[in-house]
Amino acid sequence: MEILLIGDPFSAQEALEMGLLNYVVSKGEVMKKALDLAARLAENGPLAVRKVKEGVLRSSGLSLARAYRVENEVSAAVMASQDAREGPQAFKEKRKPRFTGK
Repeated sequence: MEILLIGDPFSAQEALEMGLLNYVVSKGEVMKKALDLAARLAENGPLAVRKVKEGVLRSSGLSLARAYRVENEVSAAVMASQDAREGPQAFKEKRKPRFTGK
């Protein structure tokens, strides 16, 4: 609230310390960091990523009880998927998972 009402400027490092940013990188490292994050994201199951995003968006502003219902709904869809079985199987077989989004 203070940031919004007072409007004092702050540095990127201060924003990081406040939890407003996840990373502070030099201008020359921005694309490298973005590509690294994109690659890591692409390794995750597409259905799980999609459902996490859906859950966050749908539960925003809801009461805790209603938000938990949304979370249960989206997580149930993921847990019933082929990808949910592929992840542990790949771990057991010591290989990278081959997620299909199904």
